[in-house]
Amino acid sequence: MNVEYFISKRIVSAKENKNVFSRPIIRVTISAIALSVAVMLISLSVLEGFQSEVTNKVVSFGSHIQIAPYQSVDDKTKSPLELTDKFIKSVSTNKEVSEIHPIVYDFALVKTNTDFLGINLKGVAKTYNWENIEDKITQGVGVNSDSSILISEQIAGKLNLQLGDKIRVYFPSVKNERVNVRPFYVCGLYNSSMSEFDESMTFVSINKLQKVKSWSEKEVSLIEIHLFDFSDVERVTKYLSVSVEDYYNKNVKSIHQLYPQIFDWLKLQDVNVMVIILLMLLVAGVNIISSLLILILEKTSFIGILKSMGVSNWSVRKIFLYNAMYLVSKGLLWGNFIAFMLLFVQYQFEIISLDESTYYMSTIPISFNLTSIFLLNIGTLITCLLMMILPTIVITKISVVKAIRFH
Repeated sequence: MNVEYFISKRIVSAKENKNVFSRPIIRVTISAIALSVAVMLISLSVLEGFQSEVTNKVVSFGSHIQIAPYQSVDDKTKSPLELTDKFIKSVSTNKEVSEIHPIVYDFALVKTNTDFLGINLKGVAKTYNWENIEDKITQGVGVNSDSSILISEQIAGKLNLQLGDKIRVYFPSVKNERVNVRPFYVCGLYNSSMSEFDESMTFVSINKLQKVKSWSEKEVSLIEIHLFDFSDVERVTKYLSVSVEDYYNKNVKSIHQLYPQIFDWLKLQDVNVMVIILLMLLVAGVNIISSLLILILEKTSFIGILKSMGVSNWSVRKIFLYNAMYLVSKGLLWGNFIAFMLLFVQYQFEIISLDESTYYMSTIPISFNLTSIFLLNIGTLITCLLMMILPTIVITKISVVKAIRFH
């Protein structure tokens, strides 16, 4: 039988009148720990949800990795990339690769009866996986014919366009004796809430752009590579840089290299959350130390009696460590309950909204990463445990005679 645990349990379950001084302090301590844990969990869940949402949007309009000719890095509309069977096989044999999509880019001018606007055309094949941006399409469908075009709501608003409207697209990059113009029909509208895409990006058929640029079916601007796991991006990029870049003289870039400003901004958010977590851990630690010291002070005579009976200092310290662990465990339990309740309400009902132009989304995103939540709880428990050891040293300094007389 664990005597220290038994005594600690009796102290915790003692009636109110036997703990007049410490009971309110204990309640405050549990509340402070619960609040700290709730704030940490909410901050972590919101951060991971925010990073995941922004990353998914960037990847859905780009890809995990892109391979293009070196000479067309600055202008994807010039020199083509030839899709030989050997080249495609060298890329697709990588087991981390889930999808490979040929892409043709071009710049054009859209003209309506009342206005005109410069746009970037992204030519995609019939095999293009529209599930990547399916949740961003607000009206209509993706590109379903050579004459259809998918545009953003922002472009539609500027040009006063609706579904089914006909637009004329001019291609200044194609040098002909006469003006090169093609008609397109708006097949759908999308909204990514990211100005990098919404201001100019449109989707059309790859066959249409290849004909406009007089390219063959095997000639494209680049290929987009999607992986099964986003965490493999940098590793696969390095692998392809060796196997493709050196051998085929192609430029391999990861999504982090294509949009460095976005991912650098996301990394800055990690610092903010780490500061919050450290501050909350400090608050929880200070509260548990204060509570433990008050508890020891109130039980000074009890400690003296135990020592007079031959109980070792370490055994007495273990009693109060069990006591403090009870407080921390209860605080963790309540903190998790409060955090999950608030997070679930936001996840389900999207109560708190955001400015889309600043945060790339209309509401606060929530991510329930069980691994991160578990590690945060374990980290808090260990941190508080280490902090609890310090105040119990006071017990070794208590004199038996003075402690009993103190009573």
